[in-house]
Amino acid sequence: MKFGVFSSIQIPRPWEAGSEQRQFLESVEQAEVADGLGYDYVWETEHHFLEEYSHSSAPSTILAAISQRTSNIRLGHGVLQLTTNHPLRVAEQVATLDLLSSGRVELGTGEGHGTTELHPFGARHRDKREMWEEGMRALIPCFTQDSNAFQGKYWSWEPRTVLPKPRQAPHPPLWVACSNLATIEMAARRGLGALGFQFATPEGARAWVNRYYNLFRAGVDKLADYATNPNIAVVSGFMCAETDAEAQAQAEGWTFFVFCLDYNRTHTYAPGTIALWEEYLQWKTTDKAQAVFETGLIGSPETIRKKLRAFADANLDQIILLTQAGRNTHADICASLELFAREVMPEFHDLEPAHQQWKDAVLRGDLVLDDLDTSRHNLVETQIVIGAPEKGGW
Repeated sequence: MKFGVFSSIQIPRPWEAGSEQRQFLESVEQAEVADGLGYDYVWETEHHFLEEYSHSSAPSTILAAISQRTSNIRLGHGVLQLTTNHPLRVAEQVATLDLLSSGRVELGTGEGHGTTELHPFGARHRDKREMWEEGMRALIPCFTQDSNAFQGKYWSWEPRTVLPKPRQAPHPPLWVACSNLATIEMAARRGLGALGFQFATPEGARAWVNRYYNLFRAGVDKLADYATNPNIAVVSGFMCAETDAEAQAQAEGWTFFVFCLDYNRTHTYAPGTIALWEEYLQWKTTDKAQAVFETGLIGSPETIRKKLRAFADANLDQIILLTQAGRNTHADICASLELFAREVMPEFHDLEPAHQQWKDAVLRGDLVLDDLDTSRHNLVETQIVIGAPEKGGW
């Protein structure tokens, strides 16, 4: 099993002079710490206009900064929106980052959150899946063709040489956002890595991992001529401390993250008219909020180790730890990453060779996975608490 860290640059109100700069610089430093400790991936999201929830509107720039402070950690777009970004600009930015990082980029793409994000860019909510699919068809040839032209419903251009080209050939590994479980099936059919949220139970994880790999093995229907990427990675709430009580006391960021998912799913509001942290403090006292503390990888090393063993047995490829969220302090985040890396991560890193052998056997057809019933496991962990999200990406 591999491990990533996830940031969306959350900055709850009240804002002070320097709040944003401090959070951006600390996020870069946290990625540097993770690299030094042996974590495998850092994932940076893209969102627009979502106050307090995410100020990460230029993830390529953040990852470029991280690339100059790190040596080994993979740099993941989790995800770039193909509805609010022109495919030509995505190709240029991703290839530039791949060169600057000596070939460490992972390219996750998605559709965007909703009308708040989409409408200012001229994209419509009802068109976002179609736009994402066309965006993929337009984007991929930019990485490999010397002269590229495209004619579509949303994007069109005459022949051009798109420069630069990425270091990784033919392109960085491709992923897609899977905020609901049905999208995992789509990812498998399209030959893409699946980026989602943690499954509600180990049994659900096994059922969906089997479903994903069985569909992948059955044959993919690619949107373009790209290299496939068989992988499932899931985001989980995270805080590791010496005791469960200490970890829960430091885990408000995870509960704020889940609250924001729920609030932005069910509310629209004019700019500057809402204080999400104040709303969260009221919500935090509810039974729903208390249930969130029971989710995720929050606890002592031993508590987290027990949870992870169950999910490792389900053959998940990667767990992405939600570190920077809410008002989690820089000191607590770094200490948590260090404790987990020292006390927990080595056991699961040691399983990686055997996991790769399992995956190779599955993809060759030498190992046939049970076709388990996924209908009994139709929610990810956060949905048990807040309900199902809209269809589409993060």
